[in-house]
Amino acid sequence: MNLKIKDLIEKEQERQQKTLGLIPSENYASLSVRKAVGSVFMNKYSEGYPHARYYEGNEFTDELEETCREMALKVMLANDIQTVKDNWHVNVQPLSGSIANLGVYNAILQPGNKIVSMFLPDGGHLSHGWSYNSNKKSSKEDLSEMVYYGGDRKVNANSKLYEIIQYKTDPHTNLFNFEVIAELVKKERPKLLITGGTAYPRDMDYKKMREIADSVGAMYLADVAHEAGLIAGGALKSPFAYADFVTFTTHKTLRGPRGAIIMCKKEFAEQIDKSIFPGLQGGPFQHTIAGIAQCLFEADTPEFKEYAHQVVLNAQAFANHLIEKDFEVVTGGTDKHLILVRLTNKNITGKYFARALAHAGIIANMNTVPYDKKSPANPSGIRFGTPILTTRAMHEEQMILVVDLIENVYQIAKNYTELPFEAFDAQMKDVFEMKEIKRSVEALCEEFPLP
Repeated sequence: MNLKIKDLIEKEQERQQKTLGLIPSENYASLSVRKAVGSVFMNKYSEGYPHARYYEGNEFTDELEETCREMALKVMLANDIQTVKDNWHVNVQPLSGSIANLGVYNAILQPGNKIVSMFLPDGGHLSHGWSYNSNKKSSKEDLSEMVYYGGDRKVNANSKLYEIIQYKTDPHTNLFNFEVIAELVKKERPKLLITGGTAYPRDMDYKKMREIADSVGAMYLADVAHEAGLIAGGALKSPFAYADFVTFTTHKTLRGPRGAIIMCKKEFAEQIDKSIFPGLQGGPFQHTIAGIAQCLFEADTPEFKEYAHQVVLNAQAFANHLIEKDFEVVTGGTDKHLILVRLTNKNITGKYFARALAHAGIIANMNTVPYDKKSPANPSGIRFGTPILTTRAMHEEQMILVVDLIENVYQIAKNYTELPFEAFDAQMKDVFEMKEIKRSVEALCEEFPLP
């Protein structure tokens, strides 16, 4: 191996071992998953689907992909007694969650069709459509406080191809107001209703959203990229009894490689498969599919189910202790693996706080919060998650210690928030007390090493 690459890999491994990973969309894949991804399957082209390839020599890739599909059905529907596995189809070829979502749109929509999805700054996702510089203002009849009609600056392909209308959270509770969403859907009559996002800390009422979609004959996509492992482990509700399509990434709470899966009712199987190939992609990454299959086998164990429930218990303990430290936790807590914190009462922004924490070896990310008045480049919030801490075998007791360390960083950082960011960054790097906190972080990491 090239010495430079070898050095960077070793440095990144050391960074991951010596820091506390609190980004809820990240996790730590097992050695077996990493070996599968690095296997000889990366050498093989396999355009098409099992037993219908454009290249010869795919007898083992066919078996691999079929195994991965079977495991996805087994694991994701394991806790859903209402859903019949034979009614569902699986496509494991999408290269990312964004491609999986686009694959659904491409399969069932025509350009210009309406989509209703969650407002991005409230915790939605770019792949559900986003635009800004609004050129269409909501009126009172349009439920202006809680509906976003977008703007003329189309950020991604989805907003360029489709008419995206987004529901916000309630300004008083930061929770979904299903009456408002229902009224919006009845008014706009979208072809597709989407749930899911990156920073909504509460479980989803899939049954209610199905009812809202049915009220206008819309199809329903549940994007559970963040929650997939928790659903597989029985720690959160399942969407499969209600959704037409379920998409998810495999590298978050499932602890797999970077990839994605589309699951759909069988009536949409042919459309979905053609949408991914040849509609959006060429040859799939079979080495990634090997890693996904391995992570699904790992998820099909009692140990994983215990892990999934502990992720939630840890997040709730984390959120409760943040509240005790006078941090404003959005919605007052969490049902899953992530905690969103509004920092406006702390006189520090998300960008500043995330960087200060990083200097102490605590890795989080800045994040917008509902009805944020600041820019996404330096928002009012910060987002924490417990998947990696739980992978390190930490429990509620350690969550208290981590929050105490976060509070200690804040007590230092708050004294320098008037500095320009570059000066603040340099100051945080040099403050002696920050180095002391970092040593405490490294000691905790040594006590609970990554597997």
